[in-house]
Amino acid sequence: MAVSKIPIGTALRIQFQTGVDGKGNPVYSTKSLNNVKDTAVDQDIYDVALALAQLQEFTVEAVMRVDSGRLEEAI
Repeated sequence: MAVSKIPIGTALRIQFQTGVDGKGNPVYSTKSLNNVKDTAVDQDIYDVALALAQLQEFTVEAVMRVDSGRLEEAI
């Protein structure tokens, strides 16, 4: 049977390097913004993330788009 994905939501996650631990390994922190429009263009999400990053004191390590969906069996 075929399965279809029903979109539930999209979130923007920005990972920052907030320092280093005692062994010199990087320490990361993640900020999340939920309720992003499913139809938002990746470039627009990335641009918003970079604009928000300018308000932070830490270095951006990664910008992530997280799409959630419910899988249902097609009838």
